Amino acid sequence: MAALTALWFVAEPRAFAPDNFFAFRSVMMQYTGILAIGCMSLAMVLALRPRWPEPWFGGLDKMYRLHKWLGIGALVMAVLHWLWANGPRWAVSLGLLERPARGPRPHAASQVEQTLSSLRHSAEQGGEWAFYVAVLLIAIALIQRIPYRFFYQTHKLLAAAYLVLVFHSIVLTRFFYWSSPIGIVTAVLMAGGVWAAVNVLLGRVGIHRRVLGRIASLDYYPGVRVLEAGIDVPSGWPGHQPGQFAFATSDPSEGAHPYTIASAWSATNRRINFIVKELGDHTRRLRDKLVVGQEVRIEGPYGCFTFNDTCPHQIWIGAGIGITPFIARMKYLAQLRKNDQALPPQKIDLFHPTADYDEVAERKLRADAEAAGVRLHFLVDARHGLLNGERIRAEIPDWPEASIWFCGPSRFGEALRRDFAQKRFPVHERFHQELFAMR
Repeated sequence: MAALTALWFVAEPRAFAPDNFFAFRSVMMQYTGILAIGCMSLAMVLALRPRWPEPWFGGLDKMYRLHKWLGIGALVMAVLHWLWANGPRWAVSLGLLERPARGPRPHAASQVEQTLSSLRHSAEQGGEWAFYVAVLLIAIALIQRIPYRFFYQTHKLLAAAYLVLVFHSIVLTRFFYWSSPIGIVTAVLMAGGVWAAVNVLLGRVGIHRRVLGRIASLDYYPGVRVLEAGIDVPSGWPGHQPGQFAFATSDPSEGAHPYTIASAWSATNRRINFIVKELGDHTRRLRDKLVVGQEVRIEGPYGCFTFNDTCPHQIWIGAGIGITPFIARMKYLAQLRKNDQALPPQKIDLFHPTADYDEVAERKLRADAEAAGVRLHFLVDARHGLLNGERIRAEIPDWPEASIWFCGPSRFGEALRRDFAQKRFPVHERFHQELFAMR
């Protein structure tokens, strides 16, 4: 947004020295419109889930966070744009402002400009209705109480609204902008956004990373309300690193849901495990809806929560269902030990705080930790109290030289991050947190 603002000032150097209020209104409509369509265009590109920028952002989870805030930024700018368009009209109708005499529009210097000018009314009307639709759809995306199924079924309509807003922007943006840097950058952003929107509407998001699998096993752990599904992927799956996640679709009407992969990859048995906790309507229904032999579509892998660092000690914190990436990593380390392959040189301590308890789940977790050579701290809240930074530091004396890998409730992660930052721990470099929120 700062870059678009700077480029806009190049095209409008006298933006804050207008001849009158309505001239200022005109430039503000251009400015807010440029920022709104710029944010929305980049958000549309990120909606394609491109793999190549993942390392820049630290994973698809961080890209989705940016996608969300670009959507919020676009919404704010679009509302301001709408207010600049309609507010002065309301003020004139109430007698609070006097509209200056409007002369004839300047003569179009080219056939292209003349054609765009003839489309102004259609662009204004279409843009206004697309704005109302976009506001509603973004609100649906942001209100967590609205079921995921309804969000999934309606969110792709934003791509159609975006295409109308692109038409609105092309027609109503000042014509001389298109030969300036702001016009060129905006055109590139919109071109990328249009390509993304078309792919979204055609259902082609992640199409080259999809494989078909079949459910091979289902195990339910009632104490922790968790379902573990083993899915065979006979062909097409490229393999994954421990800590990565994938989108799984068992019901096309419900859409794809992201789940961390809770298994190490082996090209011999070609099986992926997902561990799913009953946290919402969809996950509560899975135990009754899924059956062995059912076909499931898998898309991925995604994510950069892959434990790659050179610190002598790693501290893992898997809170609740956030234990899943650490299970995958432990199975990978156990696989290396079994095959007499070189192990990473780190010492590893895993803290698993949980409010729920299941004896079978605990036994399996302890077996995974022992096989991987990981020191496990299994903490049930009711028995052992809540985990905090002070307790971690007491258990790990060399914590200043360690890296921290956290997966679990975001508020808990942020609290730990602030706590360690207050102790001068370099959280920007060595506190890794999975932001598993796709809305």
